[in-house]
Amino acid sequence: MLTCKEASRLLSQSMDQPLPRLKRMELRVHVWMCSACSNVEKQLLFLRRAAQQLDDGETRTNQVGLSREARERIRKAVRR
Repeated sequence: MLTCKEASRLLSQSMDQPLPRLKRMELRVHVWMCSACSNVEKQLLFLRRAAQQLDDGETRTNQVGLSREARERIRKAVRR
């Protein structure tokens, strides 16, 4: 069984690349059984969607007053 620390690392990793089938199954079982990790997954998904919407909105309207470098640092931090 995965620990919460391992599960949170895998949740983050799974947002950037596919996990091996066994790890993915272990993670799904852990998240199903652990409300804390279920909340972490929801938070990561929320942050990812928010960052994508921010990026999409900025690309269309350029209303965000951040430099290109700042936006890239934020994107990298969110992906970690």
